[in-house]
Amino acid sequence: MGEVSTIGLDIAKGVFQVHGIDGAGAVVIRKRISRSKVLEFIAELQPCLVGIEACPSAHHWGRELQKLGHTVKLMPPSYVKAYLKRGKNDANDAAAICEAVTRPWSPAFGTSPGALWRALGSAGAAGLFEGRGLPVLAAK
Repeated sequence: MGEVSTIGLDIAKGVFQVHGIDGAGAVVIRKRISRSKVLEFIAELQPCLVGIEACPSAHHWGRELQKLGHTVKLMPPSYVKAYLKRGKNDANDAAAICEAVTRPWSPAFGTSPGALWRALGSAGAAGLFEGRGLPVLAAK
C-alpha cells in the first residue's frame, strides 16, 4: 500500500467512509469505519491533507484530526457535488470530497472561526462575490 497523501472523509452519525489517495492519485484506502474507531485509524496514518464536507459536526472532527497533525480543509456540499461520478452514497461522497479538496481553486477553509476571512484577505466577502452580481454584506 502506498503512502496516503490526501483523505476524503464522509462523516455521518454512526459510520464514516474514508477514501485515501497517494501522491500519484491512486486509491490506497477505501474503508468504512465506525465512529468510535475513526481517530484510532487516522492516528496510524502519516500527517496528510484531510477534506471534510462542512456540516454541524465537521468542525469538531476537524479539530480532532488537527490534533493528530493532519491538515484539515472544510468544503461546502455544493462544491463537493460537482465531483460525484456515480450515485450518491457514502463511498462515492468520500471519493468526491477527496477529489474536490485537491483542486487548487477549491473553496476549502480551515476549521478556526476566522479562517474564511483570513482566506479572503483584505477584500473580505467582496472578493468572494466580485463579478457575480450578488449582494455583499459588510462585516461590522
